[in-house]
Amino acid sequence: MNKKKIISETKAIVIIIIVALSVKVTILEAYIVPTGSMENTIMTGDFLIGSRFVYGMRTPDWIGIPYTDIGFFIPYIKFPEFRQPARGDILIFKYPRDKYVKYVKRCVAGPGDTLQVKDKYIYLNGEKDPMPSNGKFLYPLMPESMKQQGIFLSSDKNINKDHLGPIRIPAKGDSFIINQATNWRILLPLMLMEGHSAQLIHNDDLYEFTLQDPDELFRRKGKKSVYEDYFPSGNLITPWSRAIKNEHFQYLVVDGMPVSDWKEYTLKQNYFWAMGDNRDDSLDSRYWGFIPENFILGEALFVYFSLNLDSWIPRFERVGIMLR
Repeated sequence: MNKKKIISETKAIVIIIIVALSVKVTILEAYIVPTGSMENTIMTGDFLIGSRFVYGMRTPDWIGIPYTDIGFFIPYIKFPEFRQPARGDILIFKYPRDKYVKYVKRCVAGPGDTLQVKDKYIYLNGEKDPMPSNGKFLYPLMPESMKQQGIFLSSDKNINKDHLGPIRIPAKGDSFIINQATNWRILLPLMLMEGHSAQLIHNDDLYEFTLQDPDELFRRKGKKSVYEDYFPSGNLITPWSRAIKNEHFQYLVVDGMPVSDWKEYTLKQNYFWAMGDNRDDSLDSRYWGFIPENFILGEALFVYFSLNLDSWIPRFERVGIMLR
């Protein structure tokens, strides 16, 4: 094989790789579903094709080794969207409590909506929202007297997965007055998701806020050492940490400015609420809250392959199923 032919074939391979990667990061991408939170719409072991351009194509924001944390984030460009995510869309997004993980859930509420979960069912802006055609419940109703740990903004109105709200979904342009009555449990995560930095600084103690939950890191990595970087051993802390009391927020510093110097904050993007169609077996917004617009990667379109992960037998009957 002469030198010209080698160079020509090498160029062709490079061009094919560049085109394939360009399609992957801007137009279409393949995903595998490892859990049953969307059953029976999406089954465990389904391989999905997702559209990355319907909500606005994005250039890559992370360069590194797939399925690891080894790499780094880079600035990205987002192109104009064809449309905004809508109720009923099946979203593919970065998990708000572990940015290296992608989730697939159904959008059930958008910016400005008021959502309530009552006796398992969703009520949207005061009206009962119908279950998806393949949606299901697995377990008996949890009574309102049963407090469930880990519920988003746990309170006397956010009790358990079957009784929650009403909660208003934040919208771009919403303004929060900042004073002693500010609810930092809601506002601080939103500011972090919009790219701001925040610390608790008191005397010689400094704790850096992060959206990376150590419990999620432990679940993915299986290493107890992940906790060493978090309070009380380390200086990282999450805004939902139970170690933080309301009175501690007086020591909050955002972007280097004490919270006492802030007067208000206006949201720069829209937020969404997503839940699994398998309502009793889904880690979704009922546990971790809002999805920021800039975390949404695309919309799940159809199943291109499916594998029974128990028997490793292909489920050919699911191939080509459109998701809705």
